[in-house]
Amino acid sequence: MLQYIVRRAASRATNITTKPKSAVLADISCSSSDMAVLQVKFYGTIGVNEPHCSQVARQMIQYALRHARSQKSGDSYTQSLMVLEQGISNLRGGDSTEDALGMLMLAMSTLLYERGELQDSIEKLQMVHDLDGGSLAIKVAAREALIGLNLEAGQDFSSLALSNDCLQLLSSSSGGNLSILEATSSRAKAIKGLTHLILGELKSAEALFSDCKVDFVDSTDQIGNISLSYGEFSHATGNLSLAEDLYEKVLSVPERDAISDNSFMSSSNMVSEEVLLGATCALGQLLSHLGKFSEAEELLTKALTMAESHFGTGHPKVGVILTCIALMYKQKAKFEASSAILIQEGLYRRALDILKAPALDSQDSVNELAKRDIIALARGGYAETLCIQQKRKGEGERMRKWAEANWRNRRMCLAEALEISQPSKSPVVDTRICRLL
Repeated sequence: MLQYIVRRAASRATNITTKPKSAVLADISCSSSDMAVLQVKFYGTIGVNEPHCSQVARQMIQYALRHARSQKSGDSYTQSLMVLEQGISNLRGGDSTEDALGMLMLAMSTLLYERGELQDSIEKLQMVHDLDGGSLAIKVAAREALIGLNLEAGQDFSSLALSNDCLQLLSSSSGGNLSILEATSSRAKAIKGLTHLILGELKSAEALFSDCKVDFVDSTDQIGNISLSYGEFSHATGNLSLAEDLYEKVLSVPERDAISDNSFMSSSNMVSEEVLLGATCALGQLLSHLGKFSEAEELLTKALTMAESHFGTGHPKVGVILTCIALMYKQKAKFEASSAILIQEGLYRRALDILKAPALDSQDSVNELAKRDIIALARGGYAETLCIQQKRKGEGERMRKWAEANWRNRRMCLAEALEISQPSKSPVVDTRICRLL
């Protein structure tokens, strides 16, 4: 089966490169004009009049992503990665561009990330980062994804250094299409703004988001990671009205358009599926903060379904969203002066199981714990449900102490994150990087 897939991909690549341009365009399921519109909407890049080799790369990426995600098995991901490796080998041997090679490497990083191989995904992005040539869009895409993965791994200062490098790259660029340059610059500023938000440097983050050259009110061609990150900053600092507008702007693109044929100019936890999932979950959290619990529950349930469909029911992203749902039930119970202890407890327990939370007395290195922010948040919420039960109060206290000892958020303490008492400190979970902002 694997040899068949590789042969088919290689054969398709060979056939495409020998066909006239009109035939190539007819073979591609998404036309160049449609692709350009999609890329502008989500990533601020345009792929019009690109070389044949880039179109070959696109078709191989489409094939590999569909195959890997259709089965969601170790074998399907391995096979798809081999298809992309074959594509790199084929294109390196012919009349190629580094953009085509870069797109294939970005896609490989995405598949490695979805398979849970974070370090391998980072290494593939660094290969794109090290390409001598390549367009500004490819270079920014690789850096954006590297920053996203470093943020997920808790390497915040490495993320800041990469953000500075990305903006330095843009400042040294000259010529080209001005609108594309501005869009790419806004993309770089948004990911750096997200980094400053995580570091608790709100003034720096605000300056970056304010400087994004995007008309969020009248234009729909600049949404995605820029709007989501700006929305989360607005949400976290109490401007809930603007945050809601920005989240809804992201979700205004029909899902069938937003998730089709993506991952050409994005990678890993910054692809359009992650953007849509993040905006859906963030808007659900915001509506919960506003007391609109019916709407919040509907959106958070949709986010859960999206995560289970795309990643599988046992993926950590599912645990992250279950934690958000549990927090929503906590807020709802408090608002309605009711009790939802059993619902919350069940959600927290399932979330912690999926997130592979260590035992309370584990001697494993906590500093290297993946998704530590969310695990501490879920444990803190779970501890609250136990502490009000007389027979389980001791267990709850042990859990609370563990959560507080492992809390690392720079903007608020664990109690503030669980209580949501100040609008200017509204906690929002970013599902892209699995962090609480």
